[in-house]
Amino acid sequence: MQYAKLSNGVTIPQIGFGVWQVDEETEAPAAVAEALRVGYRHIDTAAVYKNERGVAKGIKESGVNREDLFLTSKVWNDDIRAGRTKEAFAESLERLETDYLDLYLIHWPVEGYIEAWKAMVELYEAGKIKAIGVSNFKEHHLDTLAEEGLMTPMINQVELHPQLPQHELHEYLQDHSIQVEAWSPLMQGKFLEINDFKEIAEKHGKSPSQVVLRWHLDNGIVALPKSVTPERIAENFDVFDFQLDADDLEKIDRLATDVRLGPDPDEIDF
Repeated sequence: MQYAKLSNGVTIPQIGFGVWQVDEETEAPAAVAEALRVGYRHIDTAAVYKNERGVAKGIKESGVNREDLFLTSKVWNDDIRAGRTKEAFAESLERLETDYLDLYLIHWPVEGYIEAWKAMVELYEAGKIKAIGVSNFKEHHLDTLAEEGLMTPMINQVELHPQLPQHELHEYLQDHSIQVEAWSPLMQGKFLEINDFKEIAEKHGKSPSQVVLRWHLDNGIVALPKSVTPERIAENFDVFDFQLDADDLEKIDRLATDVRLGPDPDEIDF
């Protein structure tokens, strides 16, 4: 396992287990339990995923102690707009059957995010959350928090992968001691269409998905691959025994198109 250290000293496993679009009843318990059996200790969910209860069930079934886990959830846009960040947080705790979170994020920078951030800072200072951050924030959103004189987020979780490396944002985050975390690190499966990953994988005796995840690790990024298939869950975690060399990284850098697979945070309507 590799870890990143956040600005407040909290450590976060660099490979986490994402559960977006994982069904609460039919998939989440088994997938989470399997991920924890394989060795993952970082689980990333969100209120809007509607599977927090399934995640809690999987954790319970795994037998892994809560204090050995890094557990993340996120406040959804409707609750941000309604000014219910603290209430939403309490509801997530109840569904996750825990009395604290390791990380809580603002899911999108919708209207009301400044007040939501103030509420999260209060929860953090009260010891309810070990680290707080944002998701899908651009530089100008982060600048707004700074202009308000508010605490700097410890993490920004964004769409980031070899075709959308977000170099300028990544540099901004590094300059402000904000850890970057990648959702859809495997490009929603589109890495399979790119021969360069296959060639690099053959060179290292690994799989293409492992090469993509290693690229994230080698760039200091926390990555959140998602799968409900046991062999894929294991494969995505088996990335700590090799490194990419300069030629590999140069080849991957040439793949950047800066095309998003998900929404632009400045153009969302949900």
